[in-house]
Amino acid sequence: MHSSQTSSRWGTRELASHFDAPVGYLAAASNGILPREAVAAMTADLQRCGTGQVSPSDYDPVIAETRALYAALVGVKVEQVAVGSVTSALVAMVAAGLPDGAEVLVAGEEFTSVVFPFAALGRLRLRTAPLAELATAITADTALVAFSLVQSATGEVVDAAAITAAAARHGALTLADLTQAAGVLPIDAGDFDVTVCHTYKWLCTPRGVAFMTVRPEAAERLVAVNAGWYSADDPWANCYWPQQAPSVGARRFDTAPAWQAFVGARESLRLFAATDISAVWDHAVALGDQLSTALGRPAQHRAVLSWPDPEHRQLAQLTAAGVRASGPLGRLRIAFHVWNTEADVAAVVDALG
Repeated sequence: MHSSQTSSRWGTRELASHFDAPVGYLAAASNGILPREAVAAMTADLQRCGTGQVSPSDYDPVIAETRALYAALVGVKVEQVAVGSVTSALVAMVAAGLPDGAEVLVAGEEFTSVVFPFAALGRLRLRTAPLAELATAITADTALVAFSLVQSATGEVVDAAAITAAAARHGALTLADLTQAAGVLPIDAGDFDVTVCHTYKWLCTPRGVAFMTVRPEAAERLVAVNAGWYSADDPWANCYWPQQAPSVGARRFDTAPAWQAFVGARESLRLFAATDISAVWDHAVALGDQLSTALGRPAQHRAVLSWPDPEHRQLAQLTAAGVRASGPLGRLRIAFHVWNTEADVAAVVDALG
């Protein structure tokens, strides 16, 4: 992976200044915090909606800019980006394009939005491999390997270079879920055939804003099963069959956007697009390593720390102390983002004693 971020972009201090995050909010892996600009923009838009001052076409510039900002953030051309509301519906278009009996390889304990669209069809073969062995598990029989770039439950960062290299050798497509990565980890979505991302976590948008990127050579292998009136280059030219012409780019995979959510998302993505994301990653990793040292645990060198907490006793201690964390799969999950500081590290240490 690589990033086009430059030294002229904001650092973490500039980005963090736009959030009113309380000490102890360590749950970006569950839900991001909206920046003040997003809250203000959505509030103003709702007020306009409440007095009949908006029309559907008013949101087109908002959606166009939000799409372009996301494209820049993940390093692809805007023509390769489709918009949606949830990742599973985007993954479903990848699943629909696979032939009967095709093998889909996934990691063990993968988030279900990456897996269920393939399983639900009942005509594909799902195979599971341990996360650390995903690259070596790809064979000539593998049609597609699907994985989260950063694992949801544990925060592990997969060896994307090994996976994409193995997939290329065997002619398999790659599908990467960036939901737990975009906004904290530098990303080049062009490294993968398809990526999906729901932006309400690390990119701090309202829920209901998701994106898919598609390599041009992979686009013909998807089926736009969610196609609707917005799946066209100019959806307002004619919304009625059969006059409307579909898009020749990734917009043919668009689903009609949730307008108010995109109003807030544009403001959030403006902030992240102005930021050096590698600095955000370094900031989060440094805090995570600091906490690991303070607790006498091995450093994990990532933004999300995770360890077994089968009865959620430690999660309960943090919650009682006003620290917001999470506990998927019987683990304690602590996520450091741009707004976190050493005060958050101290809050966890104090709570866990």
